[in-house]
Amino acid sequence: MAVEQQRRRWRRLDPDARFGLRLTLALVAVSLLAVPFLLLLLLVLAKSAPLLRLDTMVATDLHRVARQRHWLVHSLTAVSTVFDPRVFRLVTSAIAVWLWVIGRRRLALWAAATIWGAALLGVAVKSGVGRSRPSFADAVAVAPGRSFPSGHALGSVVGCGVLLLILLPLIPRAWRWVAGVTAMLIVAVVGLARVGLGVHYLSDVAAGWLLGLGWLAATVSVFETWRREVGARPVPPKEGLEPELASGRGVRRDRRG
Repeated sequence: MAVEQQRRRWRRLDPDARFGLRLTLALVAVSLLAVPFLLLLLLVLAKSAPLLRLDTMVATDLHRVARQRHWLVHSLTAVSTVFDPRVFRLVTSAIAVWLWVIGRRRLALWAAATIWGAALLGVAVKSGVGRSRPSFADAVAVAPGRSFPSGHALGSVVGCGVLLLILLPLIPRAWRWVAGVTAMLIVAVVGLARVGLGVHYLSDVAAGWLLGLGWLAATVSVFETWRREVGARPVPPKEGLEPELASGRGVRRDRRG
């Protein structure tokens, strides 16, 4: 019995076992996020009456509140502009170039593929679903394109997630929880802004969040596999994707592969 307990302890401490567990959990997370997203997708395609009533009620109520408060419209518009998906793509692309220059090429490729892949994924789903945006006679804002899923919601989840996972090693440990909470607040406020401005339904925003989280989890699991294949040690998510970024370790090896 004592020998078996000791073996179990060693398995818990074994890097390969920890890596396999995290990879499994990442794949489980992707699957769990895919279920509610697919459910929303099917309900939207089927034009579910209960979902449509909920979406219409929330959109109408928030639009009424925004229409009576011009300062709120300006605030929500500012949020949508500052945290536009194109802004996230521009900032992330600039950081990817910097990472490439300093030799963190795996991380640069992951950042670029994740942020631009999310953009293409959003466009593909929008085109496939073809849902029209909410329509109000006294609209306070308008937006082009289709409605499901919300590109702003998708972009904010992926953009904040990518930036957080890259920059965590450069943030003092005592302040990392602040960065995490800030990212979550940005995602929440962006979603509220899109519904409040009357350019998206609640289900559009929820679908954008779910799709973004699923895509982020999938690309992170691929990156962790990539790190493992080149002999890099597995790291917990709270350390960021590449903790070596803080000290510059492993740059030469990264440049070769």
